[in-house]
This record gives sequence, C-alpha cells and structure tokens, in this order.
Amino acid sequence: MLTGTTLAAIRMLVYLTQCDSQTPISPRKVALAIDESPTYLAKVANILTKAGIVRSHRGVTGGMTLALDPTDINLLEVYEACQGKFLGDFCQDVPTDFPACAFHQAMKELHESVSKVLARWNLDALKANPYSVVAIDSKIPCKLSVIAKSQASSLNISNRTTQEDEHHDNAL
Repeated sequence: MLTGTTLAAIRMLVYLTQCDSQTPISPRKVALAIDESPTYLAKVANILTKAGIVRSHRGVTGGMTLALDPTDINLLEVYEACQGKFLGDFCQDVPTDFPACAFHQAMKELHESVSKVLARWNLDALKANPYSVVAIDSKIPCKLSVIAKSQASSLNISNRTTQEDEHHDNAL
C-alpha cells in the first residue's frame, strides 16, 4: 500500500520533527540518519517541497525544515504527495441511488476507512511515539527504528565528544 518513496518521506518527516524547527537540516544528514540514499532522499525532499510539506533553504547553511507545524501534516497528505491521489480500486463511479455490487460496496468502505485513518494520524502523533523500544531489539521490523538507531549513534558521538573535550580541558 505504501511505496518506498512514501515510507522514506515519512521517516524523513518524523526525523525532522525531532530536530530544531528553525535550523535547516541537509538532505544528506537526514539520509545518513535514516539510512537512506542521499540522492534518493533529495528526490523525496523535492516531492515534499513541491507539495508544501517541506521548506527548502538555499545557501551554505541551507537544507530543509518542515513547512508546517507537525500537527498540520497528516499521513494522507504525505501519501498523496508521494503516490498521487488516494483512489479506491473498485467498480466505476456509481450513483448513490444505484444498487452497486457487493464488491463495490466493500471496496468503497475500505477506501473510506483507510482515508480516515491516514487523515487522522499526523506527524505530531508519530513524533510522540516514533518507534517501540521493544521492537528495536526484537525480530519485528519497525519502519521507523532507523531513527532510534540514528539518535543513539548521535548521542554516543555527542557524549564521546563532550567527554573528550572535558578530558582535554582537564589536561590543560
């Protein structure tokens, strides 16, 4: 149902929600953080920029930031930016007073349900609980676990740098 582009977009956007909203982040840094190809993620960022979900900043300190508040970006918008309009795959449009086949009715209900769920979930909700700590250490694949691993790596690097700085300062 979700393409690789849509999944990459969601991971990128969740990562951006966890960064300073005023500081542009380079697509390369995001790509490394979420274990995605920098070239591919630049294309995904371009799609999201055209959709008005991400804002592009040029220059030496350029990069990207969210164009909207995370509460205003839902998964349906991300889906449609990456995959096009979310359409039902069932019989041709049938007037409401026409007795449609059972398959048409079932697919229409499915389409409406999925649309509502995607519209209900926004980036703020994903940011609140982007991954399960249990899932990261288990054999259950979590599509957002790369963000947790990225944060752990950057935290270890940050802590190591701080400890090295303290050691250097103490040596002086």
